[in-house]
Order: sequence, then structure tokens, then C-alpha cells
Amino acid sequence: MRNKTAGARHHRLIYLLNVAQRRLQRWMAARPDNEVTPAQAGLLFILGKQDGVLMGEAGAALDMGPAGISGLVDRTEAAKLIERRVDREDGRAWRIFLTPKGRTALAQAKAGAEQVNAALTEGFTAAEIDIVARWLTSIQDKFPRSSETRHSDQGADQ
Repeated sequence: MRNKTAGARHHRLIYLLNVAQRRLQRWMAARPDNEVTPAQAGLLFILGKQDGVLMGEAGAALDMGPAGISGLVDRTEAAKLIERRVDREDGRAWRIFLTPKGRTALAQAKAGAEQVNAALTEGFTAAEIDIVARWLTSIQDKFPRSSETRHSDQGADQ
């Protein structure tokens, strides 16, 4: 079902995907009722489903490496939305938990996400959105994080 014909349209997908992502991130960050960054909201969503996850598990769920999740947890903890606790079974590992302020921010982030998702899907059928979701998911499968990590690790040493 791949579109490899000579007459296949060139949609500039990389460009469109990048521009859409940047505009959406800026729009979300500029919302006046937004008390958390999109990245912090992602972390709160994970903790809303499973409070007390290991930092590494949260990083994997957010497609972030150790340095990225560490910085995000630092900023989110400084905002008093989460707290870190040493793992009882492995004293080297940290678990992260929502604070009461974090639970309030999570509820606000969920409401905001519903509004954004409604705006994103407006004018499209459910079948069209299913195709978009399938396409975006396929990108994650075609370009796994492991190759990304290899490149970023090499760049860090130079």
C-alpha cells in the first residue's frame, strides 16, 4: 500500500510536520491558562495513570533520554508539581509522585488537552483522524529512538 509510483505527490511531509509541531508547541505554551509546559503536562499525564513511576520509565514513556528526563523532573519538582522519592528496592533509583498542586495542574492540563484535540480534529472525520494517528505512530516504528540515542551520544563526546 506504499505510494511509490512515479506520479506520487510530494507533500513536503518533513517540513509540514516540523512547522505544525513548532506552531502547536508555541500556541500551547502561550495560552494564558497554561501553568505547565507541554513537556511537564506529558509527565503529569503519566503520573496521573501511574503515580510513583521510576524516572527511567517516565523518560521512556516520553521518548526522552536520561539527561532529558532528569532536567524535566528538576523543573517540574521546582514548580512543586511533583516530588522525588528514593526507590525502596533500589536506593540508586528515584520514583516520582504527584503533589496536590500537581494533581490540580493535571486536571487543568487534561481540560486543555481536550480543547486542543478538539481544535486539531475539527473538520476531519474519525476515519481521517485514525489515518493521521496511524501515520504518526508509524514514524515512531520506522525511526526508533535507539538510532537517535546513538547519534546524540556521539555528538556529546565531540
